[in-house]
Amino acid sequence: MRKRQAKKRPLLPDPKFNDQLVTRFVNNLMWDGKKSVAFTVFYDALDIVEGKKNNDEKTALDLWKDALNNVMPHVEVRSRRVGGATFQIPMQIRPDRKISVAMKWLILYARRRNEKSMAQRLANEILAAAREEGAAVKKRMDTHKMAEANKAFSHFRF
Repeated sequence: MRKRQAKKRPLLPDPKFNDQLVTRFVNNLMWDGKKSVAFTVFYDALDIVEGKKNNDEKTALDLWKDALNNVMPHVEVRSRRVGGATFQIPMQIRPDRKISVAMKWLILYARRRNEKSMAQRLANEILAAAREEGAAVKKRMDTHKMAEANKAFSHFRF
């Protein structure tokens, strides 16, 4: 937008857990505007996590939040042209972008798994990310390694 930044629209909390973060995740999970299907997939995935978890002190929702925190990147590299050359410059990520990137990675790598249903894929990716393993956590590690490798160019930051 030319004039000013668009204001954030408030999200309604989800019906089961009364949490806005869950609604945001389901909005990312949704395909073709089918929000009820996305909610069903998410709740089924949390039921599967509840059945598979081995520690009794955490709920499935807490495990999902832990998984999200484990996938969340703290730095990323941004391309910037300086004098004809393109440099990958490591930069801090805004808090709302951290959350959205973590959600997108968790959903992307859940979709790439080869279990039968999307609920099973998502549940297994959540469990793997909560234990700090799995493809989504590997993506965060790779992003951090890339930022570490390009630390020398951080003086080009704008």
